[in-house]
Amino acid sequence: MAFDFSQTDEQRMLVETVRQFIEKEIFPYEREVDRAGEMPMDLAKQIKSRAKEVGLYAANMPEEVGGGGLDVMSQMLMERELGKCNWALQKFVGRPSAILMACRDEQIEKYLLPTVRGEKMEVFALTEPGAGSDAMSISTRAEADGDDYVLNGGKHFISGIGLPDFAIVFTVTGVDETKRGPRKRVTAFLVDRDTPGFSIRRGPRCVSYRAYDNYELFFDNVRLNKRQILGEEGKGFVLANQWLTGGRVMVAANCCGKAERAMELATDWAATRKQFGQTIGKFQGTSFKLADMATELRAADALVAYTCWKLEQGTMTDADAAMAKLFASEMLGRVTDQAIQIFGGMGLMDELPLEMMWRDARIERIWEGTSEIQRHIISRDMLRAKEQ
Repeated sequence: MAFDFSQTDEQRMLVETVRQFIEKEIFPYEREVDRAGEMPMDLAKQIKSRAKEVGLYAANMPEEVGGGGLDVMSQMLMERELGKCNWALQKFVGRPSAILMACRDEQIEKYLLPTVRGEKMEVFALTEPGAGSDAMSISTRAEADGDDYVLNGGKHFISGIGLPDFAIVFTVTGVDETKRGPRKRVTAFLVDRDTPGFSIRRGPRCVSYRAYDNYELFFDNVRLNKRQILGEEGKGFVLANQWLTGGRVMVAANCCGKAERAMELATDWAATRKQFGQTIGKFQGTSFKLADMATELRAADALVAYTCWKLEQGTMTDADAAMAKLFASEMLGRVTDQAIQIFGGMGLMDELPLEMMWRDARIERIWEGTSEIQRHIISRDMLRAKEQ
């Protein structure tokens, strides 16, 4: 089977548009925002407005709901370029959670369309203090009470910037008996920020993406109508898995963009920095690092492109997505670390963006599923194939 991942004219134009956008609208502010550890809302509004002007906002969403209607490969190319800049700023280019396409009836006008237009912001609330990588261990519960549900529990490590307008909250609404024993029935709800009993606060600051907040959410007898169920009752984890699996591929694309930026910085430094009468790039200790960085990046790009192709064909498996996320995120860690080594002490100085990129790279092996979880998904798929 032959694969052709060459870019179309439209895709090349998209890449150039995103590249120019981040150079003009994001790069000039990212160090200031990182140092402050907070995203100024006037800057956020400016980025969002400019993104809308050039047609980048909500480009991942279908045209029929007002989005840009990008295909999977084009989304990947866009994410790769956006990956070169800090998440706290690129967030406002706007890629709403595709899970919102499960909205129906009045949910479409209340949640989906305003989010696509940039009038509302959502957060994806799955992770809990006692259920990190083991998502099926969530304990937040929504007990049925007539046509309503009463929600109690809490979430943490919920990413976002500025208080969200609503949360997509995953809860336990019952237990089903399966061949493998009892299994929690997980349901997703759309919960407005101003709902009585729902409170939100900023969680601990993270060393990666300092200005990209993480929140703690608390639910104390929050009353929700069944009309606020996203999708079907008991099908929340199916929705979550669809979003997480596709999202992992885009995280991998993001990592490739970050690695390319770090490699370019290191290459420029190696070509100009002189020691012992010659540029340091002429020493094998440096040049071999660059060669390894370029090779690993090329391999990650190829894997991500192949995985996106499978996603577009409808044949991508959980293991495919896990491989892309695992390899690209760990590749990024090695590339940024080697880039620091090539720069030496200067690489760790605040004047350069590299120390920020090095810190930011660390979280990529944790969020959207840790490297260990990705390896579990991959090996489980391999072993199940032998059991059949």
